[in-house]
Amino acid sequence: MYTDLPIQAVIPELQQCFREQDTGVLIAEPGAGKTTVVPLAMLEEPWLDGKKIIMLEPRRLAARSAASRMAAALGEKTGQTVGYRVRMDTQVSPSTRIEVVTEGVLTRMLQQDQGLEDTAMIIFDEFHERHLHGDLGLALALESRAMLRPDLKLLVMSATLDPAPVSSLLGEDTCVVHCAGRTFPVETRYVPKPAAVDLESWTARIIIRALTEEQGDILVFLPGAREIHRTERQLVQASLPAQVNVHTLYGSMAAEKQDEAIRPAAEGWRKVVLSTSIAESSLTLPGVKVVVDAGQSRAASFSARTGMSRLVTLPVSKASADQRRGRAGRIAPGVCYRLWSEEAHGALPDAARPEIASADLAPLALELAAWGVQSPAELNWLDIPPDAAYAQAQALLRQLGGLDDAGRITPLGRRMNTLGVHPRLASMLLRSAELGLASYASTLAALLQEPAGLRSSSASAGGAGVDLRPRVEALLAAGSSGMPHAASADGAAVRRMLQESRQLCSVLGGPAADPVRPDEDSCGLLLSFAYPDRIAQRREDGRYLLSSGRGVRLGAIESLSRSAYLVAAEADDQGADARILLAAPLQEQTVLRAAQHLLHEEMQVAWDRTTRSVRAHQMQRMGALIIKESPAAQPPEEQVLEALLTGIRLEGLDILPWSKTSRQLADRMRFLHKHWPDWPDLIEDHLTDELAEQLMPYVAGMRSAADLKRLSMHDVLLGGLSWTQRQQLDEEAPTHIQVPSGSRIPVDYSNSEDPVLAVRLQEMFGQQETPRIAGGRVPVTLHLLSPAQRPVQVTRDLANFWRETYFEVKKDLKGRYPKHYWPDNPLEAIATNRAKPRTS
Repeated sequence: MYTDLPIQAVIPELQQCFREQDTGVLIAEPGAGKTTVVPLAMLEEPWLDGKKIIMLEPRRLAARSAASRMAAALGEKTGQTVGYRVRMDTQVSPSTRIEVVTEGVLTRMLQQDQGLEDTAMIIFDEFHERHLHGDLGLALALESRAMLRPDLKLLVMSATLDPAPVSSLLGEDTCVVHCAGRTFPVETRYVPKPAAVDLESWTARIIIRALTEEQGDILVFLPGAREIHRTERQLVQASLPAQVNVHTLYGSMAAEKQDEAIRPAAEGWRKVVLSTSIAESSLTLPGVKVVVDAGQSRAASFSARTGMSRLVTLPVSKASADQRRGRAGRIAPGVCYRLWSEEAHGALPDAARPEIASADLAPLALELAAWGVQSPAELNWLDIPPDAAYAQAQALLRQLGGLDDAGRITPLGRRMNTLGVHPRLASMLLRSAELGLASYASTLAALLQEPAGLRSSSASAGGAGVDLRPRVEALLAAGSSGMPHAASADGAAVRRMLQESRQLCSVLGGPAADPVRPDEDSCGLLLSFAYPDRIAQRREDGRYLLSSGRGVRLGAIESLSRSAYLVAAEADDQGADARILLAAPLQEQTVLRAAQHLLHEEMQVAWDRTTRSVRAHQMQRMGALIIKESPAAQPPEEQVLEALLTGIRLEGLDILPWSKTSRQLADRMRFLHKHWPDWPDLIEDHLTDELAEQLMPYVAGMRSAADLKRLSMHDVLLGGLSWTQRQQLDEEAPTHIQVPSGSRIPVDYSNSEDPVLAVRLQEMFGQQETPRIAGGRVPVTLHLLSPAQRPVQVTRDLANFWRETYFEVKKDLKGRYPKHYWPDNPLEAIATNRAKPRTS
C-alpha cells in the first residue's frame, strides 16, 4: 500500500466524513495521490457492506492506469479486487469491488440500474475537467440519491476545482476536505514561439535544447495527434542525443502503445513523450523532470445554429497550464518550458469552459429522455445545458426517430441508447440491420468515429477526396485480408477501427458478412439515416444546400462534383458555405426511400413579381430542400387572396386601377384622417391592414395585375365607410366649393396638409373670408387665377389679399386684360365667370 503520499494525512478525516455524511468534496493538489489511495482506503469501511465503489475517470488511459496501480498495491492482477470498464475493454470479475470506469460507461450503468443497488459509493475523479458525461453522471447520481438511494455516497475529487459550487450542489451537509500535494519546485521558462516558425519546428527545437540543458525524461504537451506526428518527424530528422527514445501518447492510440509510452524508461535511457492533454492529470509518468508545453488544446465546438461541430484549437487555461507544469515536479525539482510569453500567460482564462456549454447535446438529450426527463431543468446541474443547443439536439433526435413529437423516447430511441455510440450512428446502425447491411454500416461507423487525420490517411484509397466510399472499401478489404501488420499510427488506426466494427456488428447480432451486397449507393443511404439534416442538394452554381438550410461546397472538383444529392457526414462549418470534408452520393429515388419520414407535402402560393401574378406550386420538401415541384391546379382561395395582397404590398398601390375620381376620394379620406385622428386610417401610401381587409371581398377570385384592373377603387373606398362617415366626408371634405360666381370649383386634396382651390379671381368678388373645410378647422389655399387660368396670387387669407394686394394685381391684370371687369371695390363687386357681369 502507499504510505508516503500526502493524501495519507487526510484519509482519517475523509473516512470519518463518510461515516457521518453521504457526500463529500476532496481538493487534493497535484502529486497528493488521491486517485489510487482514496478508493483503497474506503474498501474496509463498514458502510460499504460488501457493495462496490465506482470511480469515474474522464479518460480511458487514466482509468486503466489507475486500476493497474491500485491492483499492484494490493499485490493482485487487474480484474480481481480492482478492475476497470472502458470502451472496448473490460477487466472485472465477480470479486471486483472497485471498478474504475470512463464517463460513458457510468452513464450506461445508471441507465441499466437507476438505483445502482450493488454500489455503495461513486467517486468522480478529476472533476475540474468538466467533461459532458461527468456533469451528466453527477446529475443522474444526484437524482438516484434523491429518488431511490439516499444512502448512495458521492465523492467529487479534483486538484483545481473551486469547492463551493459543487459542495452546494451536493447538499448543505457535504464535507469538504483539503490536502496539500507533494510537488517539488518547478522553474518556469517562457520561450515564446516566433511568428515565422511553425509550432512543430519550434517545439522540436526546445525539446533538443531541454535534452541538452536538463536531466530526466521530457513530457511534451501538443494540441493533437497531427502536431504530435509532425513534431516526431522533426525529432527523427534532428540529431538527438544518444539513448533517447521518442514516444507518442493520445487517446485513439492502441492500448499497448499507450502503456509503452507511460512505462518507465530502460536503465540508462531517457524518453521524450509527445502527448495531448491526456497526460495532464491522473497519470503517473516516472522519470519526468521536464515539461515542454505548447499551450494549446483541441476540442469540439458545436454550433446550435448550424447543427455542426468542428474541432477548434484554443489556448489552455491557467489551471491547465499549472497542471501541466506540475508534471515536472513529481519526483524531483523540474523545469517547464512554456512556448508563449509571460504577458500572454496573464491573458489566459483562469479555467477551461465546461464542455456542456459548447458540446453537441444530442447524446445528453437521448440519455435524459431514456432516464425519463424531457427538460434538463428537472435535474440538478453545476451548469445547466444551454436552451438553444438542447432544443436543437431534441429536434435532431426527432429526425432520427429517437424522440416522439412530445419529446418522449421511442422504442427505437431506447435501442439507440444501448449502443454506446452517438445517436446519429446508432440510428444508422439499427436501420442498417433491417436492410441487411449491418457489417457495412459497422465499418462505416467505426471509420466515422476515428479522428479526422488518422481516418483520412489510414483507411482511404489514393485520391479519394471527400468521398467516403473508397475509405470504407479499403477498411473492409483490410478486414477480409487479416489484421494489418504495419506498426505505424495508420496501421494501429486500422486495427482499432476493425475491432470497433466487429464489436458493433456483434451488438447488432449481424453475421460476419452482410446478407445484402452493398452497392455504390449504400454508403449514401446509410449516411442519410445518421445525417438527415445534412442531405445536400446541388444548386445551379455547383454549391450545395443542406436540408437544414446551411450552404456547403466541395473544396475542389472531384468525383462527387456532379452528384445531384450528397450526404455531408462532415463539414468545417466555416464561412457562408461550409467546406465538405466527408460525403457520399445519393440518387433521388434513394433520397425518397431513405427519408420518407422526413418528407412532407407543401402547397406554396406566392406572388411572382416577374409575371405579376399569384403562382401556386405543389412541393415535396425535406427541410430546406425542394425534392419535387409541380403547378397546383386549385390552390386554397384564402392562400391565393393572401398572396395577392402580398403582391399589392410588394408592387405598391399603383398596381391598383386608380381613376381620377377614386384618387380624389383617397386624397379626401387621407386629408380627414390627417386632421381628425379618429377618422378611419383606410388609405396611405402603402397597403394598410384596413385597406387590405376592405379589398378582400372585391378581389376574391382574382390572381394577377390584369385581374385587378376590373376593380373600382372608388367603390372599394366608399365600401369601407359607414353612411354617417360618408355624410361627414361630403360635408367636411367636399369635392367642390361653390364660389360667389355660382361656379362649383373642385378642391385639390393631393397635399393633405394644404388643400387647394384654384379659381379665377373674378369669381371671388364679393367674398371677404377664405373658405374653410374640416368643420372650419382648415382654410383652403386659394390659387387666384387670371382670365387665362394662370395663378396671379396664392393666399390663405383672402381678406388681407383684398386689403393689401388686390390693387397691385388689378393694375397688372387691367393692362393685360382690358376688356375684363376690374372693379375698384372687389368686396361690393358682382362676381362673374365671364369677362364682365351680365347686366339686366
